[in-house]
Amino acid sequence: MNEPIMTMGIDVGSNFIKLVLMQYGAFPILLDKQTEKIRKRNPTQVADEMIQAMLRTHHLQFEDISYLASTGEGDLVKRKRGHFYGMTTHAKGANYFHRETRTVVDMGALYVRAIKISEDARVQDYKMTGQCASGSGQFVENISRYLGLSIEEVGEVSLSATAPEISSGICAVLAETDVINMVSRGIKTPDIIKGIHLSIANRIIKLLSSLKAESPIFLSGGMALNSGMLQAIREQLEETGKKFIIVTDPDAIYTGAIGAALWGGYRHFKLMQRKAEVEK
Repeated sequence: MNEPIMTMGIDVGSNFIKLVLMQYGAFPILLDKQTEKIRKRNPTQVADEMIQAMLRTHHLQFEDISYLASTGEGDLVKRKRGHFYGMTTHAKGANYFHRETRTVVDMGALYVRAIKISEDARVQDYKMTGQCASGSGQFVENISRYLGLSIEEVGEVSLSATAPEISSGICAVLAETDVINMVSRGIKTPDIIKGIHLSIANRIIKLLSSLKAESPIFLSGGMALNSGMLQAIREQLEETGKKFIIVTDPDAIYTGAIGAALWGGYRHFKLMQRKAEVEK
């Protein structure tokens, strides 16, 4: 491996943009990270402002970054050198956090993806929910807003449930109607939230079964930070008798961005190697 280089990875989602700065080499190091909610702004402009701010923080020029890589909806990011598909970046990022990972569950705003990966973080197979399914981060955020909670509160609120009420709707619209009916019947907020988490957890386990997933399973994406969601997955695994080991990380929301930065570093050295061979 040559001398370490600086790379950036940026993951543009439907609600949030995640940016990381990494030192890429034999032992990659996460140097900085930033998350920004898009809030109906131009994602290209928000991404550019985030990059400029991070460069200023570290007294760097753009030319100091050997590879800026995007993923997610980041194809519109200015001055990027490459764009990587989301499943490949989440596979690489999960491998960075937990080397033994054999399956990644990306719990994003619009859908959930279960991705089986190899020892060297290559995608082998995947299964995912539809975008209209009531098993996404956006659905949880919509329901929490309706119930008067912030998305940061739903995890703890869910953990205080005593009699969870599970929604019967698979479609998000029908599930939201279920929740409105629960409120009118006087069902307590923690029991509604816990029921939603259990419903999503049940779908995740069905995805894992369909994929013939292997353990350990790394949870990535925004919902991986939801303690109530994690508890619901563990409860459903125990109920169904599945023996999967579930792991995650406090920085799991950056999994895609980290994977992009790592693939960017890998591609940079490959391009340099090819150039050197041509010039021989």
